[in-house]
Amino acid sequence: MPSGENLKQVGNDGEAAFVLTIWEVLISIIIVALVFGTIINGHLVGAKRAQWTAYSLAAQSLSIQILEQARAANWDIALSKVLVTNMPLQNKSITYSYSGANFTMTGYTTNIMDIPWKGTNYVLATSYITIQSFFENGVTNPWVQLQSVQVSTVWPFNGWGAFSLQYYTNTICTYIAPDNCAPQDLGL
Repeated sequence: MPSGENLKQVGNDGEAAFVLTIWEVLISIIIVALVFGTIINGHLVGAKRAQWTAYSLAAQSLSIQILEQARAANWDIALSKVLVTNMPLQNKSITYSYSGANFTMTGYTTNIMDIPWKGTNYVLATSYITIQSFFENGVTNPWVQLQSVQVSTVWPFNGWGAFSLQYYTNTICTYIAPDNCAPQDLGL
């Protein structure tokens, strides 16, 4: 019987048995290897994307924490309390306008991102903070003063490859109105 011409061969007991050539076996092994390789690669890509998403969410959480610190600081124009300038920042710089009523404060802080870590494999993120006070209507009378708070958190991610460390930035910004807790300002 010539090889490869017949796929069936009759055995001694009369039952039919399949006989495959070496090429058919090799092609089926290649197809199975490609399917398994694709499945494994899909899981690896999904894991990298999930890790990047976790890092991004942790960085956004750090930004929101700092923004909430600025929002929680007492700012009462009537009592001349501007406690947002007491935030513990590194390299803090405060510049006042020519009238002294407006200011711009910049600085940064470094924190460990809230992702699982053990020992020394933690990931640090740096948050750059800019707080500006300004008059919404452009004049000091009537007083319509606001503060703009911008937090940009920079975080590293090297999950795309061994030698491809990249830095990403999450930025959040809001406006804050003064507290005005003085009874005479509230009409009491």
